[in-house]
Amino acid sequence: MKVTDKIEITNEDNMELMARYPDNYFDLAIVDPPYGIGISGQKENKKGKKSDRKYHEDKGWDNDIPPAEYFKELFRVSKNQIIWGGNYFVEHLTEGHKGWVIWDKAQHGLTMSDCELAYSSFDCATRIYTKNRAILIKEGGTMHPTQKPVALYKWILDKYAKQGDKILDTHLGSGSIAIACHDYGFDLTACELDKEYFDKSIQRIQNHVSQQKLF
Repeated sequence: MKVTDKIEITNEDNMELMARYPDNYFDLAIVDPPYGIGISGQKENKKGKKSDRKYHEDKGWDNDIPPAEYFKELFRVSKNQIIWGGNYFVEHLTEGHKGWVIWDKAQHGLTMSDCELAYSSFDCATRIYTKNRAILIKEGGTMHPTQKPVALYKWILDKYAKQGDKILDTHLGSGSIAIACHDYGFDLTACELDKEYFDKSIQRIQNHVSQQKLF
C-alpha cells in the first residue's frame, strides 16, 4: 500500500517483493534480517520507571537466518547494502567486507550486547553511532522486540545515502526506517511478513505523518 507518495509498504514475503524488480533497481538496501539467535520476543523489565523494555510475544521468527537465496536476491536488486547483523551472515556476504557500521548502545555491562554490527558494501572506513537504546523511549517506546531508533536510520541516511536514492527494506519491523525516509524525503519500498507488525508499523507511520501536518 502507498503510505505516502514516496513510501510503499506491503504485507508479503520479501522474496516475492524482490522478484518483481530488475537488477540494481534500488540504490541502497538497508535491512535488518533475523540473526538466528532466538530473540523474537522480550520479557518486561520492571526495574526502572523509564525502561523501554516491555513485553513482546515470542513469535519464533528469529530461530534461523535467511537462506542463501535471500542474500543473492538482495545483492541482485540493490547497488549497495547495509545489513544489520552482518556478523551472523558472513558466509553469505559475497560482495566482500568493507566499511562496517557499529551502533554503540552506550549501555556497557548490561545483559544485552554493547553494540550491534552492520555489514556495509561501501568502500569506506568503519563508522560508529553512539546513542543509548533509551532513545526509543523518547520515540514512543517499542512495538517490536528488536526495534531500532528512527535517529539511527537518519544517521545512516546522512552517511550513506544521497538525495534521489531509492531505498529498500525487506524486514520493516517497527517502521523506524520509513519514518526516517519520510522526514528526509527518500523513496522507500518495504515489506513486512508478520500481519501484526505490518498493521502496527503502518499505524505508527501514519500517526507520524499526521502529526507533522498539524505543525
